[in-house]
Amino acid sequence: MKSSKTSNQGLGWSLDERDPKFIEQMMPYWKWFYEYYFRVKTDGWHNIPTEGPLLLVGSHNGGLASPDTSMMIYDWVRRFGTERLCYGLMHPSAWQIDSPILKAAMKVGAVRAHPKTAVAALKKGASVLVYPGGAQDVFRPYSDRHKIELAGRKGFIKLALRENVTIIPAISVGSHETLFVIGDCYEQVKMLHQWGLPWSNEADPEVFPIYLGLPWGIGIGPAPNIPLPMPIHTRICPPIVFERYGREAASDRNYVDDCYDLVLTKMQQALDRLVIDARKESFC
Repeated sequence: MKSSKTSNQGLGWSLDERDPKFIEQMMPYWKWFYEYYFRVKTDGWHNIPTEGPLLLVGSHNGGLASPDTSMMIYDWVRRFGTERLCYGLMHPSAWQIDSPILKAAMKVGAVRAHPKTAVAALKKGASVLVYPGGAQDVFRPYSDRHKIELAGRKGFIKLALRENVTIIPAISVGSHETLFVIGDCYEQVKMLHQWGLPWSNEADPEVFPIYLGLPWGIGIGPAPNIPLPMPIHTRICPPIVFERYGREAASDRNYVDDCYDLVLTKMQQALDRLVIDARKESFC
């Protein structure tokens, strides 16, 4: 009998698991959360070109629930329909456990975070949603909720350069207040692992947060959470275009570093502006 880990090794590599009918069935549920639970405000969608593949670079918020992600997917579908393809890159560790949530994510368009799947989606004419910051981003401390965290990962820059696709940042505020991350005790847990304590699911979690939120009250470790009903404001930012593209550009380490710094700076500036705008709206 195959273990769930072994049986899942083939999941997330195909673009054909996306199910438009399932997405349409999810729309009324997303709509309720969008309008009544998170009371989402959004803007900047005019920055999305009418056609062609894009690389949407987001900043993760709110623990594993990451409600701003699902709300952006809802916005995408209600504007462009299910016929305009969009795939989301999901961290390899998320594919370790077979679950109904994983199967639902695949039907919505989640694929394994790997250059192979990203390139295949772009060549298909689809847009790709990527969150480079991963676990370090989605579980960053509450004090850093207004800080862009890309964790130094530059694979998305190389992808954009090689495939000559435009980067469009997707940011939000409010989602990181749906749980309160107090801190990260990963280094301490890593030491215990080196002394013999096994990782859960045999995978390095990369973070081990301590947070306040539902349903645990006090949560320890990257466990699933139920987001609190906090208002969320999402924003699609203007495209970021680099001076040169191609394989040679993608192989130039200094140039890749410069492009990464540019994206990080632009996203942080946009988030700073969004924080100010959201605060003004809360007093209106």
